[in-house]
Amino acid sequence: MPEIRFQVELPDGSQTTCYSPSLVVKDYFSAGQEYALNEFIERSRTALIIASDRVQAKYGRPCGLALGQLQDIEAWATQYRHVDQPKVKLMQFIE
Repeated sequence: MPEIRFQVELPDGSQTTCYSPSLVVKDYFSAGQEYALNEFIERSRTALIIASDRVQAKYGRPCGLALGQLQDIEAWATQYRHVDQPKVKLMQFIE
């Protein structure tokens, strides 16, 4: 299963790299595109759950790394809830 990483710029200008065990994230994000924080969380949730389900279908168990990445995204997103109209920019895919 091809894995992928995607680099994002957070609302405070810092950057982080996220992981997916599947290229499905490319169906939900575009490089260079900005997303409202809530939209980014929802798209991430959908894509990473699909990715984890694909791992489960192939290997018999969900992908802990994908589910862990989702937990990380949800955790760091809470620190930007106070920001007026927070945005997350998907900088690039790293294949």
